[in-house]
Amino acid sequence: MSVVRQWIEQVDPPRSPKETLPTMYDLPSEDPEDSGLPDEFHLWQAELCSATFRPPTHPPEQVFVASDLNLYYDPRHTGWYKRPDWFAVVGVSRLYEERDLRLSYVIWQEGVRPIVAIEFLSPSTRDEDLGQREPRGIQPTKWQVYEQVLGIPYYIVFDRYTDELQVFQLVGDQYQSQTLVESRIWLPRLGLGLGLWQGEYRGLNRLWLRWYDANGNWVPLE
Repeated sequence: MSVVRQWIEQVDPPRSPKETLPTMYDLPSEDPEDSGLPDEFHLWQAELCSATFRPPTHPPEQVFVASDLNLYYDPRHTGWYKRPDWFAVVGVSRLYEERDLRLSYVIWQEGVRPIVAIEFLSPSTRDEDLGQREPRGIQPTKWQVYEQVLGIPYYIVFDRYTDELQVFQLVGDQYQSQTLVESRIWLPRLGLGLGLWQGEYRGLNRLWLRWYDANGNWVPLE
């Protein structure tokens, strides 16, 4: 059971987290002491993921995507967050309360978990992103948050140095590695697939992560 569900069930009498806990206006989008700023590849790859993420399962106004945005996940520890390189949520307004751009994504305010999270590996984050590092202190690792706390259905990891794509799907309460066919995988809950596309983006020709549709065609850039 997730931390959010545990907290909701244990409060008596129940009060809405929107009334009692900090909102995105109270929680920062960046930590000024965190030097982990995205490089050009992280920025461009995230842009391409966002530009081609158009799931037919939801209208555009019910799709939210973000990169390097703080994701606050534990109502008992409201300052704890993870910062996915890219993530998407469906079934939630693209705008916060249908009127404002988000400063962060706060689970107990939004009430909807991400459906997919993507990490772009770098030497300094590889162990963390692949769940090969033990927690430091009491805060869970990124892998543990995605898998055990939030239960994000799809977790995707791309290593730009080796061009290796790994996809993990939540089965029960654990991630299981998925088999790719020609560096592609279909994600039925989204009505989209994700794969490695050889092409030019931002003037750089290389392998990029890109979404494709049910006919196997790369989703075009608008």
